[in-house]
Amino acid sequence: MTPYYEDETVALYHGDMREVLPALNLQADLVVADPPYAETSLAWDRWPDGWPALAATAASSMWCFGSMRMFLQQRDDFADWKLSQDIIWEKHNGSGFAADRFKRVHEIATHWYRGDWRDVHHEAPRERGNPTKRTGVAVRATTPHTGKIAPNQYVDDGTRILRSVQRVRSMHGRSLHPTEKPLGILAPLITYACPPDGLVVDPFAGSGSTLDAARQSGRRAVGIEADEKYCEAAARRLSALVLDIA
Repeated sequence: MTPYYEDETVALYHGDMREVLPALNLQADLVVADPPYAETSLAWDRWPDGWPALAATAASSMWCFGSMRMFLQQRDDFADWKLSQDIIWEKHNGSGFAADRFKRVHEIATHWYRGDWRDVHHEAPRERGNPTKRTGVAVRATTPHTGKIAPNQYVDDGTRILRSVQRVRSMHGRSLHPTEKPLGILAPLITYACPPDGLVVDPFAGSGSTLDAARQSGRRAVGIEADEKYCEAAARRLSALVLDIA
């Protein structure tokens, strides 16, 4: 197939992922998916039946954005996958269509895998923290540590594993796509589950934010987008990042 956009690191294809993904016959390290949640009456908000099973043919590891309602309603479509964890993306502001419920300012990103967990790439990103333990000394906690850290084997390097609740500003007022995810929430998911120079596949590429985040994280990426106007937006975005400004 001919890519809609392509450079040395990323490729973008226009079409329905249920047709394009099997034709590409990819063997990727990670799928990052932000499918339509099917929670509104908007024309584009329709769940593509069977897409998780197709994603399972391309990779053994997948992050999928969604809501609790979406995952419960579509649970049967994830039968080929095992759930490892969920991450909460807390936005600085949110949107809601109901005045009789709490204002929703979060979305869920779930990590799925196939096969044995030990064979799935996973490396938790770390951030700088305030050291609270002395180097070389394991401090006794009030709750026993199931990992059984032995004394004098723990070295505090001043970093901490990222928390499962990540607060990142949403793209409100800046987005090229109505459900665009910011690079700040995509980058840690990609670096966690895809090795450097590995291949990320986004079957619902939108305006190319996953492709952008993957490339900036030192990974390769392939995206598929059904709406040509967003293919155009993604192509402009991605080509702007590779312009020679010297």
